[in-house]
Order: sequence, then C-alpha cells, then structure tokens
Amino acid sequence: MKRKKQLSLLGTGIFTILSLFYILPIFIVLFNSFKKKAFINLEPFKLPTEKNFVGWDNYEAAINQYGLLDAVGWTVFITVGSVLVILVCTSMCAWYITRVQDRFTKAVYLLCVFSMVVPFQMVMFTLALVADRLKLNTPWGIIIVYLGFGAGLAVFMFCGFVKSIPLEIEEAALIDGCSPLRTFFSVVLPIMKPTYISVGILETMWIWNDFLLPYLVLDTNKYKTVSIVIQYMKGSFGRVDMGAIMAALIMAVIPVIVFYLSCQKHIIKGVAAGAVKG
Repeated sequence: MKRKKQLSLLGTGIFTILSLFYILPIFIVLFNSFKKKAFINLEPFKLPTEKNFVGWDNYEAAINQYGLLDAVGWTVFITVGSVLVILVCTSMCAWYITRVQDRFTKAVYLLCVFSMVVPFQMVMFTLALVADRLKLNTPWGIIIVYLGFGAGLAVFMFCGFVKSIPLEIEEAALIDGCSPLRTFFSVVLPIMKPTYISVGILETMWIWNDFLLPYLVLDTNKYKTVSIVIQYMKGSFGRVDMGAIMAALIMAVIPVIVFYLSCQKHIIKGVAAGAVKG
C-alpha cells in the first residue's frame, strides 16, 4: 500500500512537471504581449521591465489597426452557428441511423465514419472551388461546410449513445400520440445531453481555432476570422508586428481556454456515455 502511494506521488510529480512545460509557452506569450516590439525578439524569455513595458499598446494596436474585434465577432458567429447546426442535424441523423436498420442507414453511417479518416488536404482545393461556385464563401455559407466536416465524429458519438437508450421509452411516447419529431425533441434529446455537451465542446474548440478552412473558403476581403487576422499581421518583406501578434494570440486563446476548463468534466462523461457496444 505504501509503495502504491509512493508511485502515485511520483506519477503526480512527473505529470505536474510535464504540464508546466505545456503551460509555459502561454505565459511567455502573455508577458511578451506587454513588451515593446524590439524587446520581444531580443529578450523573449525575460519578464517585462520598466524599460520595455508598453502597457496595453499592443492590445490597442491589434484592435484598432488590424480589426481584431470584427474578426472576433465573425468567429463567434461562425462557431456558434456551426456548432448548433452540427448538434441538431447530426443527432437527428444518428437517431435515425440507429433506429432504422437497413442498407441505406448502414451506408450513411459508414460514410460518416470514413469521412473521419479522409485528410482535409486531399479535398481542400476542390472544396474551395465548389464553395466559391455555390456562393458559400460567407460566414453563413461556411456553416454548411463545417457541417459536412464535423458530421463524422458527431454522428459516431451520437450513434454510440443512442444505442444505450431503451427503445421502450420511445415506444411509450409514440403510444401517447407523439410524432417522431416530437419524440426526438421531447424525449430523446434531453437524454442525450451528456453527448451534446461533449460534442459541442470538441466542435467549438476545432472551429474556433481553425485557420485553413476559413482561409480557403471565406472571401477574406470582406470577412476574416481571428486566425486569419493573426496571419495577416505578418506584413510584406518579412515585417512582423510581434507585439500585436502576441496580444491577439492572448485574446484568441483565453476564451477557448476558459470555455474548455469550465466544461472539461462533461467531455469524459459524454465520451463514456457513448462508449457502449450496440
């Protein structure tokens, strides 16, 4: 028993040290966001001093010169809209696939699972062309594109959870006069809450941090997400506004970190709830 306790303490110490290595880059970016541009390159690992401290100037530059607030607004719109559409559409699809066992639903399920292993780089140029032809190069059009790419994981997780829901509950609702849609929204959807939360968290983190898909699909002359604005802070001839970049990175990272920390306990619950054998 004593040996187990010692091994547990040793493991805790090792993983604590490893976690500090993961957190350290965030703190480096944080205190560099309060430095003058020249000192960020010369002394990147030193804390701000009276000599190199600029206060909130870098944050003001990121907001006023590069339009970061507009980018945050579009990113929030795309993220919230995409996640809501993915959750509603894929949960209904997973419920139908699980309850209607035929060749069509099995084929749809296999296609959803297969989409998880197809590299995005394989389809990105064709996707950009099709999205432009179909006028999906807007913040509301890209939501449809995200639905296609986010459906694989979401359907897979929802199908696993629906298999654990007793069929008798749905049959009782139908006997009481509920239509299939009302049965889903009034009976099935509340039961699926753990998986809804875990899928929502995973999709939110992916879409918020995504750079390549918005860069290829959106009309960047009109709409920019946070990741695109940060990329545009690198000017021509190698000129880089490091102060504004550091400030923008902090403003982009903090919301998703807070969101993840406040919801992380639901991820394990949702994944465990869906990890059932059908």
